[in-house]
Amino acid sequence: MELLFWRNFSTAQRTPRIVILVSLTLIILGLIPLYHPFNLYAADVVVNHSSKASQPYHTEEQKIKIAEEEDTCDVFIGDWVPNTDGPYYTNTTCWAIHEHQNCMKYGRPDTEFLKWRWKPKGCELPIFNPYQFLDMMTNKSMAFIGDSVGRNQMQSLICLLSRVEYPVDISYDEDQNFKRWKYTTYNFTLAAYWSPFLVTVKESDPDGPSHTGLFNLYLDEPDAKWITQIEQFDYLILNSAHWFTRCSVYYEKNRIIGCRYCGLPNVTDLPINYGYQKALKTTLDAINRLKNYKGVTFLRTIAPSHFEGGEWNKGGNCVRRRPFRSNETTLDGLSLEFYTTQVEEFKIASEEGKKKGKRFRLLDMTQAMLLRPDGHPSRYGHWPNENVVLYNDCVHWCLPGPIDSWSDFLLHMLKLEGRRAFEESLQLN
Repeated sequence: MELLFWRNFSTAQRTPRIVILVSLTLIILGLIPLYHPFNLYAADVVVNHSSKASQPYHTEEQKIKIAEEEDTCDVFIGDWVPNTDGPYYTNTTCWAIHEHQNCMKYGRPDTEFLKWRWKPKGCELPIFNPYQFLDMMTNKSMAFIGDSVGRNQMQSLICLLSRVEYPVDISYDEDQNFKRWKYTTYNFTLAAYWSPFLVTVKESDPDGPSHTGLFNLYLDEPDAKWITQIEQFDYLILNSAHWFTRCSVYYEKNRIIGCRYCGLPNVTDLPINYGYQKALKTTLDAINRLKNYKGVTFLRTIAPSHFEGGEWNKGGNCVRRRPFRSNETTLDGLSLEFYTTQVEEFKIASEEGKKKGKRFRLLDMTQAMLLRPDGHPSRYGHWPNENVVLYNDCVHWCLPGPIDSWSDFLLHMLKLEGRRAFEESLQLN
């Protein structure tokens, strides 16, 4: 970038003193990027979205300022407002989209569900900036652990980052349930661990009472497939809940203590939330016991499904074409039970973690996604009359779609995390 004052001096006017000052200025400017990127991005970033022809995310167009409301505004409470700039990628520009979330490919006729952004009550939540995110993630690593909605979130993140760079597959093997990628320019590693129950599970019957399988859940044993692999990561994003509606037998200390919809003789039928609460507590306790893990753990709260007119296997569908307003619906039923459990167990683990130097953060997506019945694939995740298990999908999210906003929230929380780290370093010094 050309220095403005440089233009105003001819060669004859450049005295040795000016040369020295210019040299010192350039040296100082060259040293600034060597500092940790968190120090640069601990504040809010205002991005100019006035022209779609411009590159609104490029770092040259950013203006850094301190946002006083960041520490006082709850960004998870608000409403969806129109956003004519969206979407920020398409189903033809991103290879990370799974077929059953590729709504445009399978003929979804409307596009208005792509034209909304989240507006917190009392402040702003900037649109995700992929350049800034990757800059902050330089030499870092992040793992998504949980079910297919978590994988949905990770694929959204990859698509949003595709404006800057695509990752290289560095997976250890061909198992699609455990993937690992690297953004080579930034030395940023992204990983996915499929673990829908988070605890150890064995499928005892692939059909089961409801034709969705029967699972043995060892509620006091964290899933070794991920718990033995995560100490190296800087960030974990945990999610679970939806799979606990399936028929399961609950084990503790290798003994059956009850089940849910299992139909086994002399086995007590327990509430769904019993198994989930135990499994989540086991998971968070296991992270707190890790000796070498120094990262930040984000617990992402449940994204409610929106089946109407029946359950998922009894004709239920999601055909709405606009978001709810915050006063038009409320969280209830099983989603409320799961959410309440997540908040309660998060608080317990967070308090315990503080004593051990562990950091837990709540990525509270529930209220925002409760208001988006319009963003699911519905029947546009497959061809008509195709034989699929989830014919009307009101659980996952179209890509592009509302789930892209989760990266807005994640980047906001990472910036706050950077601010905390920076302030703590100042206190230590």
